[in-house]
Amino acid sequence: MEEYDLIVIGSGGGMNVTSKALQAGMEVAMVEHGLMGGTCLNTGCIPSKILLYPAEAIRELNEAKGIGVEGTITKVDFPFIMERMRSYVEDDRVQMEQSIAAVDPLEWYRDTGEFVGDYELKVDKQTITAPKIVIASGARALVPPIESLEETGYIDHVSVLALEALPESLIIVGGGFIACEYGHFFSALGTRVTLLEMMPRLLLPEDPEISEIVERRFSKYAEIHTNHKVVKVARNGDQKVVTALSGDDDRTYEFTAEEVMLAAGVRSNADLLKPERTGVETDRHGWIKVNEYLETNKSGIWALGDALGKHMFRHTANYEADVVWTNAFTDHQHPVDYHAVPHAVFGYPQVGGVGMTEGEAKAAGHEILVGRARYMDVAKGYAMGEEDGLVKVIVEQGTRRILGCHIVGSHAAILVQQVVYLMNAGAQDYMPMADSQVIHPALSEVVITAFSNLAPAEHGHAHG
Repeated sequence: MEEYDLIVIGSGGGMNVTSKALQAGMEVAMVEHGLMGGTCLNTGCIPSKILLYPAEAIRELNEAKGIGVEGTITKVDFPFIMERMRSYVEDDRVQMEQSIAAVDPLEWYRDTGEFVGDYELKVDKQTITAPKIVIASGARALVPPIESLEETGYIDHVSVLALEALPESLIIVGGGFIACEYGHFFSALGTRVTLLEMMPRLLLPEDPEISEIVERRFSKYAEIHTNHKVVKVARNGDQKVVTALSGDDDRTYEFTAEEVMLAAGVRSNADLLKPERTGVETDRHGWIKVNEYLETNKSGIWALGDALGKHMFRHTANYEADVVWTNAFTDHQHPVDYHAVPHAVFGYPQVGGVGMTEGEAKAAGHEILVGRARYMDVAKGYAMGEEDGLVKVIVEQGTRRILGCHIVGSHAAILVQQVVYLMNAGAQDYMPMADSQVIHPALSEVVITAFSNLAPAEHGHAHG
């Protein structure tokens, strides 16, 4: 049996802990059965965002008619776009692997680890142990029980990156982050896209006002059917036929396309580890259970990132890695704080958000003020022709504490970040923004305009 100071399972966010441990002179075992760098580098945020930027450029030209500019796309080089993405990812991964190979106190076990006893993992034919273990095992695509799906075949957020040719038509099963982003990508490049979402609206976790705008604008470029549950997939010649049950009229409808993409969510990888054999508990969905310090019920074993099934963003995993390191290897105990977790959806239109939605704030018992501002309310937004762009802010009445901010429109991810900083500073209120000079005319004015329009929530869209 090989003994180490620390075992880290997963090389995504887990690599942050590994790096700190190596700098501290520890002997570390890294257990990674997949590609070095984890989901973000290889199959998630980085490759998808490289692909999405060409789609943004195409959409900007499509929409420029509204400000008096018309142009024609003469060529979309799909193989070049895909190879450019793969080259960046591979170069980054190779550099990471070379760096790891040069570090003697680190041993990389390139297989799936499986707990076989207290603090003991079997990896291939070796058994390893350590007094402290960090589980950052991530998640994989959820495959719902759809009749004949496996036999007919499909692509998901991993296999889509291997495509060599642009499909003429595509049905995407799902309506969340992945579905909306890849729906935007393929539709912008010329694929006829159909989204089938079983929930009543796209991007269900978003504020309903934001989701409504996304669905309305995205419908210009894709066929969207919410409240449709896919029940069967079959093949008809070189086409695939998807049968979906509509919750609106309880009837089934058929949709045909060249390819089907599954984007119906993800499931935990924890089951591969058999964590129960070392006493680590999971919830009914298989996600690792942790306390406020990110420690499992088993002393000395922590978990972070997608393995928790909470906030599945790489920036959150990076934050959680810092929390785990502090609590596992220093004299300080630092509870995790999720009050201001930012996120973005790089679909069409773009979405950025942080904190509570209006409904969540009310359900939590807060007395709130709500402020809204359209992009068109400020000069730069009008110049851009952003008729549907919206900023919505939620503030606690009396304290001015910011509870949430939700934006839909161009540069939403950039605009929301200034609110993220405020929610992590001082009194967490909006007064530093109110006391600041705001560049005029710039799109950032729309955020301060939303705060200047605060009114009691029950007044709906009334502006104060």
